[in-house]
Amino acid sequence: MNANQQDYIMRKYPEIAYLNEPLKKHSTFGIGGYAKVFLLPNNKQQIKEILRYSKKNNIKIFFIGSGSNLLFSDDGFDGIIISLKKTFKNLEIDESGRIVAGSGVILVKMVTKAINKNIKGLETLSGVPGTLGGALYMNAGAYGSEISNYFISAKFLDMNGDEFIIKNKDVAFSYRKSNFPKDCILTEAEFKCKIGDLGKIKENKNKFSKSRKNSQPLQYRSAGSIFKNPSSDMAAGYLIDQSGLKGTKKGDALISEKHANFIVNLGSASSEDVIYLIKLIKDKVLEKFKISLELEIKLIGFSESLIKDVCHV
Repeated sequence: MNANQQDYIMRKYPEIAYLNEPLKKHSTFGIGGYAKVFLLPNNKQQIKEILRYSKKNNIKIFFIGSGSNLLFSDDGFDGIIISLKKTFKNLEIDESGRIVAGSGVILVKMVTKAINKNIKGLETLSGVPGTLGGALYMNAGAYGSEISNYFISAKFLDMNGDEFIIKNKDVAFSYRKSNFPKDCILTEAEFKCKIGDLGKIKENKNKFSKSRKNSQPLQYRSAGSIFKNPSSDMAAGYLIDQSGLKGTKKGDALISEKHANFIVNLGSASSEDVIYLIKLIKDKVLEKFKISLELEIKLIGFSESLIKDVCHV
């Protein structure tokens, strides 16, 4: 992205554009360099205009929600980062269990409101960080339940700024994965859930919340689980623990002693520190168990060669 393109965006969108914005401020990991341009759009029309301009000028673009499940490079991002913190916040829940929500809605907020409407099934997601859009793209789940179980349809914007709808029958969901188009932005989703007993729903929510608090290092900044579980009966955290890596430290990045599938930022960890630990984990687990762990987090702003090296399975 060149200086003329930066200047154009800053002039056209002075109220929502930020030049050389530190990405560590927009990541739950608290790690990352600078985005050439960082945008906080107020509406869909602004996003459509930015998408068209980016495509026409071949500018790299990446969308974020709450900044969870991401590791930004210390080298920053040579393009436009668009945050959906101010857009797609609509949320409607009716008495039949139907939910229509914008992709920028915080998942925990949607789950909490659904529970208050006696909707069951979503309580397993009550502690999952991030926005609905990110959660649906990666088919977020916990304790045996996945968000795709309740999915009906979703609306998208493509890079031309055109809108389209994808229905459940046209999506392939798997563990922490969907085949939604990667070069589009999810704007809204519809779900259909069942009504249950509020007392039982809240009991389950409290049980899952307590389990998460007891097993995860929530007092530190992190990106959540670093690796996907290899299978339903084999946890990545167990493999990392059995490889003797709990408590391993590089700079201010630490493989959590509480949950080995979490790398935490003790204060001033760099992306280089985290990448070092990710590679160490992959190598040790492969050596000991002959299992190649697959990343659950996304790597943003890194070279293609590094991503290929780290993400190979």
